[in-house]
Amino acid sequence: MIIKREIGEKGQVVIPKDIRDILNLRKGEKVVFEIKDKEVSIKSEQNPEEFLRDFLNVPGKKKKGSVKEIKKILEEQYEERISRL
Repeated sequence: MIIKREIGEKGQVVIPKDIRDILNLRKGEKVVFEIKDKEVSIKSEQNPEEFLRDFLNVPGKKKKGSVKEIKKILEEQYEERISRL
């Protein structure tokens, strides 16, 4: 799909509705711009818990902890680092 848009006075471009629908983007959501070889891709920002769940969900591998357990460990490590400051 190719859609052309004009850049406005402030350097802004509106993401067309068709693209917002395909990417499931809603008002207030954050997007990630990735630049590679003079091309820009736009992605919806992935929820950290979803990322972790997908990352840990490797077929054929035994899971060593649930998302909840890993989140707890990370929070404990964060609190430990903060307390050292």
